[in-house]
Amino acid sequence: MALDERDVRQAPEVEPKSTGLGLLKGLGVTLKHALRPSITQQYPQEKPDLPPRTRGVIALKEENCTVCMLCARSCPDWCIYIEGHKEKAPPRRAGGKPRTVSKLDRFDIDYALCMYCGICVEVCPFDALFWSPEYEYSEPRIADLLHDMSRLSEWMETVPEAPALEAGADTKKK
Repeated sequence: MALDERDVRQAPEVEPKSTGLGLLKGLGVTLKHALRPSITQQYPQEKPDLPPRTRGVIALKEENCTVCMLCARSCPDWCIYIEGHKEKAPPRRAGGKPRTVSKLDRFDIDYALCMYCGICVEVCPFDALFWSPEYEYSEPRIADLLHDMSRLSEWMETVPEAPALEAGADTKKK
């Protein structure tokens, strides 16, 4: 089937605009930005000044962990691995019966899976997990991003102190 001349539509002809004005504007923008001083930080040589509550890595305070597993169960990525055992402990008061206490054997976080949402820190009722501003913990092998209790406990030293309460704040827990 042959095309009829009236079926072929042509774009309307546009008069060419002066390209000299656009070229000069573009060169002006380039020159303005080229002469401006650089604001880029040279990262390995210059460390950035981070805010005190920066989220870097999750730190573990071992003595506060009761192996309740709330953090592992609430983690959307299932990157927290916890193991523990039960031990008999002396009674709290004289004449009482011995109690059973959970002891932490393993607490690992796989940072290759973690998405740094902070849910584990928020749900921990015993203040065992904290945000540390440490951000330099890359590894050459992805398998080395599984950090154990000792490594997570080392980062507790970098956790900033909690900010002071505002004047008139209620200090009692209800």
